[in-house]
Amino acid sequence: MSDPVSSASVGRFLTLADTAQVLNVPVSTALELVRTGELPAIRVGPAGAWRVERVVLESYIEAKYEEARRLSLWEQSDFANIPELSEGRILRPDTSADPDRPE
Repeated sequence: MSDPVSSASVGRFLTLADTAQVLNVPVSTALELVRTGELPAIRVGPAGAWRVERVVLESYIEAKYEEARRLSLWEQSDFANIPELSEGRILRPDTSADPDRPE
């Protein structure tokens, strides 16, 4: 079974449709990633069609895996329970049910 968007079937650059297919997202989502700058791309031709370099897309995917890995590690760490700061106040979970907490 061959991948419809394999390295052999396309050149250095992918269309937004090819990019969307690799990411398994709608073309509109791929376009939004490009427009926001999250996924670097260039405009080519008189119509200014977007093209994503294959190696840039692969780097983007690797970065997303790394982001997910780091988020998972953070959520498993003890630091995930640190109270958040908001306008100079420390926000803590409701501890009114804690009998050991001094009033």
